[in-house]
Amino acid sequence: MTMLKKITTAAVLLTSASCLPFAAAAVAQETSASDAPARDVITVTARRREESLQDVPVSVTAYSGAQLEAIGAQDITRIAQTTPNVTLEVSRGTNSTLSAFIRGVGQQDPVAGFEAGVGIYIDDVYLNRPQGAVLDIFDVERIEVLRGPQGTLYGRNTVGGAVKYVTRRLDSESPTFSARLNIGSYEQRDLILTGSAPLTDTFRVGGAIARLNRGGFGTNLTNGEDNYDKDVWAGRISAEFEPTDRIFIRAVYDRTEDSSNPRGGHRLITSLLTGAPVLDNEFDTRAGLNVVDQNIEAQGLSLSGDFQINDQWTFRSITAWREDSSITPIDFDSLPAADLDVPAIYENEQFSQEFQLVYTGERLNGIIGAYYLDAEASTVFDVVLANTGALIGLPGLNAQTFGDVSTETWSIFGDFSYDLTPEWSVSLGARYTHDERSSIVLRRTYIGGFSEFFGGNPTLIATTSDFNGSESWTDFSPRLSVSYRPDDANNFYASFSQGFKGGSFDPRGQTSVAIGAGIDVFEFMRFEPETVNAYEAGWKFADGPYRHSLAFFYNDYTDVQVPGSIGVDTDGDGVFDTFSGVTTNAGAATIWGFEYEGALGLAEDAFRTGDTLDFNWAVGYLNGQYDQFINAFGVDVSDTAVIQNTPEWMAAGTLNYTVPVSNGALSIINTLAYRGAYSQFEIPNATLDQDGYTLWNASAVWNSNDGRWQAGVHGRNLTDERYKVSGYNFMNANGTPNLGLEGTLTAFYGDPRTVTATIAFRY
Repeated sequence: MTMLKKITTAAVLLTSASCLPFAAAAVAQETSASDAPARDVITVTARRREESLQDVPVSVTAYSGAQLEAIGAQDITRIAQTTPNVTLEVSRGTNSTLSAFIRGVGQQDPVAGFEAGVGIYIDDVYLNRPQGAVLDIFDVERIEVLRGPQGTLYGRNTVGGAVKYVTRRLDSESPTFSARLNIGSYEQRDLILTGSAPLTDTFRVGGAIARLNRGGFGTNLTNGEDNYDKDVWAGRISAEFEPTDRIFIRAVYDRTEDSSNPRGGHRLITSLLTGAPVLDNEFDTRAGLNVVDQNIEAQGLSLSGDFQINDQWTFRSITAWREDSSITPIDFDSLPAADLDVPAIYENEQFSQEFQLVYTGERLNGIIGAYYLDAEASTVFDVVLANTGALIGLPGLNAQTFGDVSTETWSIFGDFSYDLTPEWSVSLGARYTHDERSSIVLRRTYIGGFSEFFGGNPTLIATTSDFNGSESWTDFSPRLSVSYRPDDANNFYASFSQGFKGGSFDPRGQTSVAIGAGIDVFEFMRFEPETVNAYEAGWKFADGPYRHSLAFFYNDYTDVQVPGSIGVDTDGDGVFDTFSGVTTNAGAATIWGFEYEGALGLAEDAFRTGDTLDFNWAVGYLNGQYDQFINAFGVDVSDTAVIQNTPEWMAAGTLNYTVPVSNGALSIINTLAYRGAYSQFEIPNATLDQDGYTLWNASAVWNSNDGRWQAGVHGRNLTDERYKVSGYNFMNANGTPNLGLEGTLTAFYGDPRTVTATIAFRY
């Protein structure tokens, strides 16, 4: 697609919105002193204090809980459809592991040792690992998406941005109860219950429980099980203590159990060994790996407190513990035989402590903080290459990896804003980070099939890695911004910020490969930190019924961490009988672009008494290229490498028409969301990569005037688009497999067309 055609496509999408019913609730609207009514007022805490979206000089998109309910959003991946330059997808071969990218910066490898490029937070608690991070949306106050490096204001430093999931606080005066029932396509049956009660004037308790269930979009043709089904229990209990108007303490425990079936992939090529054809239905699979049942459990406990020392100073503490365990069989080749079968266990545990001292004055506002994280991530997986083993006389060949990576990090940070004049303000921030990683890597080769972790009893024939190492890094990351507000309608700002992501060790690295190539083992296993220097200029405008946020950004991205695997021929017979992880700091990239978000709300009585019409839109453009990219074989492929998981263009629009109906209000909401073509990995593959596509979502939602009842119908992907969100590629450029004999080029897809009916009661 040419540049002209891409621009034309985005323009047609936007201009069509004025005459066609479409769009989803995208950009949060704010209060405006005008004759237009204020709707969906959202206050954000992007700078650790309450501000409207118009006032904060940061690229942030916010979604209220009411907006998310109105469009029937089921999990946080939904918000990426209408947030510019953001990708949130379910990782390949899983149901609950998240791949997140913002402005082309992220990390999609879920194994221990790789840190996220985008920070995911639940009530200000950073999730150190991506497992269990596809958060279902229930009992949520709002979700904020911050684009660009974060770290001078809170939590863990992140190079790409942050997604903040904020749950509702409890009602301090009256008991509350709500129930929501969803019934929809593919036997969807969801029940969500929430409630709270004040036990005294100062103490209250509450909770929420969700039962989320759905049949599969397809079928596993080998064992007859549903593929892409959902079987989740999730719950949260909380207690809040507020003895005075200056002290607030909150304790929260949450737990999620996911017993969904393993997600089998769709082969994109005819199998090279047995000739199995490509299936017609993208959601069907022939995956035959059933050595263990899939099960994902995640839980966490947090204790937070705000103590207002005086009118200027507030002390805040956030203490949290989290753990998760994922047992998942991943059939890479998606065939009955064990050509490339990978059962895996991920176990993660973390403890974090954050202290903040917040100052609020007439002209000076800011924060000083400290953050500590102690985390352990463990991964063990078998790679059973039965076909390869049979070919070379090693029956049940198994290349097993055990990797354990411990992280201990602490940081101090600060960020202050000072109003030089009523119009001009300057902000200065900095963060000092000390990261230490310790890693154990044990790579073993067996014959006789699956290891003891997955119920087998194989024979050990070789140990190819027995590594134990540690390394530490330090970093100083500054931030500077200047904002100019000539009047209440306009806010101009410019900023520079630096992001840092620590180095680590590749748990799939094979030390025997390093020794054979004459490479220092420690250097082969280790990879260095990556950094982003981010420049941004923006303009926020709000006057009457119209408002917008426009941002231009330029990122200088260096020492980019690129994980990869290569096939290894251990005996020189021309057959790749094992593999080795080769993670490199591949080089440097330049990423620039812009984001344009806006809202137009027509006043009541514009059509007839009580009617309202709201139009929200978002456009994102990203131009990224590698200035240097050294692949796993040491070859510079800068001319062919691309920024992964991020389209050049995206555009979305939302048209929401509300009319009084039967002692309530009926909202008709339509969404078109366009994403341009993008590559799954840094090296493009024409078969696996995704072409541009457009999703159409629509909702009809009725709310009673007293706020107690809601009924709605939500249609998603109404044109039934088939679009890839992730995949596996273990093929050489010449079309031969580099692991296994069948050839592994498989894809996983976004949800097909679904329709869900919802009824909710609130008390």
